[in-house]
Amino acid sequence: MSLSTPVGFLIFNRPDLTEQVFAAIAQAKPQKLFVIADGPRFPEEEEKCQQARSIINKIDWKCDLITDFSDVNLGCGRREATGFDWVFSQVEEAIFLEDDTLPVPSFFSFCEAMLERYRHDERIMHINGDNSVNQDRTEYSYYFSKYMHGWGWASWRRAWQHYDYRMKTWPEFKKQGLVKLIFENLYEQKYWTSIFDQMYDDPQIIDTWDYQWTYACWSQGGLVIEPNKNLISNLGFNRLDAAHTVNDDPRSKLPINDIWEIKHPPFIVRHKEADMHSFDQIFGGQEMREQDKPFVKIRRRLSSIKRKLTFQA
Repeated sequence: MSLSTPVGFLIFNRPDLTEQVFAAIAQAKPQKLFVIADGPRFPEEEEKCQQARSIINKIDWKCDLITDFSDVNLGCGRREATGFDWVFSQVEEAIFLEDDTLPVPSFFSFCEAMLERYRHDERIMHINGDNSVNQDRTEYSYYFSKYMHGWGWASWRRAWQHYDYRMKTWPEFKKQGLVKLIFENLYEQKYWTSIFDQMYDDPQIIDTWDYQWTYACWSQGGLVIEPNKNLISNLGFNRLDAAHTVNDDPRSKLPINDIWEIKHPPFIVRHKEADMHSFDQIFGGQEMREQDKPFVKIRRRLSSIKRKLTFQA
């Protein structure tokens, strides 16, 4: 049985990883497959880029293949953002995977079920494939969060229309004090204000697309569907060619599980406890609080005084 929901597949210069994720896509047999590829950063990279692109020639099922291969290197942020724009200019909804996001088989059916169920519910803007803190939070198959993840996901054109790579509305959003309405504590407010300030000033500083999408979701009061089990294994850790994943990230060895039978929650309410845990574990919230404890501040102050006295001596 083939997958009716279109799939977007983002690749670059890692043919070994591309082949693994392509094999998972091939099992789902999507009727429509969009393949988005960035161009090489330097001539020596051309061969690997071509090898990655050639893997899609292995399609052996009935499939409408549509490609968007860049001749020049646009970078992670710009290439992915323009790729998503391109997909949503042609279809109303889609599932997305990158070359290092390996899904379990039920990832596709889970996304398809969520896309159908919440198709016209504008409160829901994004569907996560991974559960990055690997904790069962509910008796149901998923819950609602404010944190989107880009490791295998799905969404609708109706939601993506709010995406803006340059985040042009951010200054006014900040000026009106709306940041305080999103976050439960000062640490989150400071962290995300700093991130969004950087991305507004220059998106190339971090070279990503997902901070802008996070802002788009929040600026529209959007919710995210978070599976109660982790459906994605990220293959990009412990590699020299990784763009953003680092070796000591606690998400590098998360176990994966399937969700075949979906039990829907009866309420659409954000799970604040889960979101706070995500901020603590993924974005450093716990460390921020530890560093802000009085005795830590005193110790830092004493160290500063000691350095000054040593220098003056």
